[in-house]
Amino acid sequence: MKLKNLLSTLAIAAVVLMLGCSKDDDSDLNLAPTVNSSEPANNAVDVLRSKIITAEFSEEMNPLTINTETFTLTQGTNAVSGVVDYSGTTATFTPTNSLAAATIYTATLTTGAENLAGKTLAADKVWSFTTVAASAGLAVVDLGAAGNYAILAKTAINSNPTSNITGDLGLSPAATSYITGLSLTDLTGYATSAQVTGQIFASDMASPTPINLTTSVENMTTAYNDAAGRPTPDFLELGTGNLGGKTLVPGLYKWTNTVTLPTDVTISGGANDVWIFQISGDLNMSAAVNVTLEGGAQAKNIFWQVAGEATFGATSHFEGIILSMTGITFQTGASFNGRALAQTSVILDGNTVVEP
Repeated sequence: MKLKNLLSTLAIAAVVLMLGCSKDDDSDLNLAPTVNSSEPANNAVDVLRSKIITAEFSEEMNPLTINTETFTLTQGTNAVSGVVDYSGTTATFTPTNSLAAATIYTATLTTGAENLAGKTLAADKVWSFTTVAASAGLAVVDLGAAGNYAILAKTAINSNPTSNITGDLGLSPAATSYITGLSLTDLTGYATSAQVTGQIFASDMASPTPINLTTSVENMTTAYNDAAGRPTPDFLELGTGNLGGKTLVPGLYKWTNTVTLPTDVTISGGANDVWIFQISGDLNMSAAVNVTLEGGAQAKNIFWQVAGEATFGATSHFEGIILSMTGITFQTGASFNGRALAQTSVILDGNTVVEP
C-alpha cells in the first residue's frame, strides 16, 4: 500500500513538472526579441566620424524587416542618409558621408523589426553618441625639392603619345633612356619636349642636375614617410575603401586595404584645409570618374599616400599630390591636376597633367 501511494505521488510530481516545463517553454516562445548591444554604446563619446553603427540582436531576425525604415540615424531632427545591412544577428547602418565633428547623433531601431516568428521588438531601441572633435588642423606634407616637379620617378617615365604636361619632369637614378615617348630634345643639363610645358631632367645629364635630382628623390621619400606616419586618423576605413559618391571633408584618413573610386567623389573644404589619405593597398579609379573640388579646396593641399599602385581609368579626372611607393599609371585620356611622385615608374597614355 505504501509503495502504491509512493508511485502515485511520483506520478503526480512528474505531471506537475511536465506542465511547468511546458509553461516555461510557451513563455520563452512568447518573448520579444531584444537588442543585446550596440556599437557605439549609448552615450559613447569621441566616436570616429567614419563609424559604422551596429546593433546585435538576441536572436536571428527577419532580414526583410531590417531596413532604412526600421534602422535610422538622426542628427537632431535631420535624418542621416546611409545603407542598412543585416547578417546573422547583426544589423549595420553605414552613413553615406562622414559624420560631423563634435556632434550628437541618435540611432533608432523601431518595433517594425521582427524575428523569424513575426514577433517584434517590445519597444523602440534608441541610443545616442557624440563624435570626436575635429583635429586642430593638419599641417601640409613638406615635399621639399620634390615639389619642383609635376612628375618625379625613380625607374621610368613612359608616355604613349601624345600627352600634354604642364610642369617639370624628373627621373633618378634611372637615365635619360628610360624616359620614352616624349621625343626629347637634349640641351645642357635638361631636355625639352613638344608635349611638355617645362623642362625634363634625368640623372645622367650635365651638372648640377644629378645632385639636384638625388635631393629631390630623397625629399620625395621623406614626404611619403611623413604622410604615412601621421598618427590618430579622423576617419578609419571609411566606406571600407569604397569612396564612390562620397564627399570628403578635411582630415586624416586611413585604410589598411585598397581604396577604389568607382563613381564620382567630391573633396570639400576651404583654401587652407588639408587632406591626407593613408592607403596601405592600391588606389584604383574607374574610367570616366571625376574627383571634384568645392568650397575653395586646393589640389596642392591634398595628399594621397599609396603603398601599392595608383591607377587612373580612361578619361577620369583626379586631383591632389600622389605619393606612391610603387607605380602610377594614367590610362588613355585621363587628366590630372596635381603631382605624380612615384618611387618606381609613371606611365602616361595621352594624358593631360597640370601641376597645382
